[in-house]
Amino acid sequence: MTAEPAPVGTFAGRHVLAELSGVAPEKLNDIPFLRDALTQALVAADATVCQVIAHRFQPQGATVLALLAESHASIHTYPEIGAAFVDVFTCGVRADPEVAVHLLAEALGAMADSVSVVDRGREPAHHRR
Repeated sequence: MTAEPAPVGTFAGRHVLAELSGVAPEKLNDIPFLRDALTQALVAADATVCQVIAHRFQPQGATVLALLAESHASIHTYPEIGAAFVDVFTCGVRADPEVAVHLLAEALGAMADSVSVVDRGREPAHHRR
């Protein structure tokens, strides 16, 4: 017997936090590349991207934020050391934040030094054991 999908509005989700390294510094300063890489990773992970904004810092580094129907995603870059912090949080069960982080790391040519997955919220009563 398979479980029913979680209803819309379910107060539950997964939050993936990752530290990436080994990225070419020029990629970590390239706002159009970062926006595109994040958007493509999220769409491939079945997230609904509503808006993406970005800010380039001086002399280097960037933050890219994606507003999702399911919640949010972000990249904060450190070109001077070839590293980035990535944060993807999705509510519900359709979008897969782990897939999004994996695909983004691939696009950046990065190694994931640390990945944490946090279950947040409450499971629907019919999903409890």
